[in-house]
Amino acid sequence: MTLTLYDAPRCPYCARVRIVLAEKNVEVDVVEIDLSDRPAWLYEKNPSGRVPVLEEDDRPLPESAVIMEFLEERYPEPALLPADPADRAFARLLIFRDDELTDPYYAFRRGEDGAAEGFDAALRRFDSALDERPFLGGAEYGLADIAYVPWILRARDMLGVDFEPYPTLAGWLERVLERPAVAAEAGIVAAL
Repeated sequence: MTLTLYDAPRCPYCARVRIVLAEKNVEVDVVEIDLSDRPAWLYEKNPSGRVPVLEEDDRPLPESAVIMEFLEERYPEPALLPADPADRAFARLLIFRDDELTDPYYAFRRGEDGAAEGFDAALRRFDSALDERPFLGGAEYGLADIAYVPWILRARDMLGVDFEPYPTLAGWLERVLERPAVAAEAGIVAAL
């Protein structure tokens, strides 16, 4: 079985997949895609031309959330979803609703009117959610954390967002950065 990841270092969606692959210690061939000059053949792998695409034995699979689920099922150890079905469903719901953070992030990055306030509100909701539990999905680190951390790292390191006003989020970020896979992603972001 051959796995190939069509990847772009600056892409937070690709970062999700890189982190899951690292957490599960899965070896993969990487084909780096220049997002400003996407090769025509990429559209054969994903009609939208977006990355990441994970290809297993010539079967391309796009969409980071779907790839994360696939990797969790294909490589069940270590588990990145909780054992309890209700807790798993909650983690999946958080991943499904990632646009509650990513949309305000992109608006802020583009400098849209009112975007700073919108991103602040999104970060405050994130901070508040973490008041109830140490990790997004509950008691343990997992796919929900991996789904969000790429944007938090990019906000901090590329957009200069200070997390001091969000102490619970800042504590969560410290905890997830203890994971070698997340620390490696932080290194990629710092080099961008």
